[in-house]
Amino acid sequence: MMKSILHIFVLTLLSSGLSCSQEAGNPPSAKEQDKPYKNEEFNAYWYSGKAEVAAYNLKQSRYGEIHDGKAVLIFVTEPFSKSKQVKLDNPEQARDDKITVMKLNFTKKFTTGIYPYSMMLSSFTPVDSYNHSKTLKVTMSSQEWCGQVYSQMNLDRRKYSLKSFSYFEKEGDQDLSIEAALLEDELWNQIRLNYKALPVGEIKIIPGLFHTRLMHKNLKPVLATATLNEEGGQITYQVKYPERSLSITFDKVFPYQIQSWEETYNGIGGKELTTSATLDKTLHIDYWSKNSVSDKYLRDSLNLK
Repeated sequence: MMKSILHIFVLTLLSSGLSCSQEAGNPPSAKEQDKPYKNEEFNAYWYSGKAEVAAYNLKQSRYGEIHDGKAVLIFVTEPFSKSKQVKLDNPEQARDDKITVMKLNFTKKFTTGIYPYSMMLSSFTPVDSYNHSKTLKVTMSSQEWCGQVYSQMNLDRRKYSLKSFSYFEKEGDQDLSIEAALLEDELWNQIRLNYKALPVGEIKIIPGLFHTRLMHKNLKPVLATATLNEEGGQITYQVKYPERSLSITFDKVFPYQIQSWEETYNGIGGKELTTSATLDKTLHIDYWSKNSVSDKYLRDSLNLK
């Protein structure tokens, strides 16, 4: 009886046109109950038919200066195709091709002088990391008045297939294969799923697409050192690269909300620059259904202009 009710509920959601809605109401089987990301608390939060939308006050380093802006982290679970690596339109028909992912949509908006930047990164990480240990896909786009760039990484067995497009001549159009390794861009999802599984010590990691595109660096695995430190009710995961560091601070208790982050590197002339963001406002909401003019007031709840 419960299975029939659940099936009808999912079909109702699909037929209502919620094109980017999460996979609601998909509780685990009994044998998965002991996994850290498969329990009642996790289900109640991440399979409730809502997403977590968190707005941050951003201080973005660019051109040797710090620019005020806004960042938004949107976390939601959804059904994903293992073969096509896209969101499934009809997950109930996908059978073995279906996998549930934690999707992060990460946006940054800031202005440098007269012209604005608009950046977005999406990361798709399997919820069941025991059986699917690597993030399946990451995309990144950046738009500003000089032009735009787009990059996409898809997992292909033991490698990531990278397609990258840029208006810069030296970058141009690229189609490469990169050794699969831990992705900086999956750390955010891993924190929400099971921060205790984050690697520490010397690690091999692929730097984030935001950083590599802004700094016009080649994308490849590098050696870094990672630490996980607890202070009070918060935990900080830090990755130290040879020329850069990234620290992400999050709550120790579920749902392990990300409170802040800092990225420090040496800019032009060796000047140390830091990009930082601190949590401002959060909504747990089915944002995809809030798309009418009358819903605009919700942006005020996030302090978004």
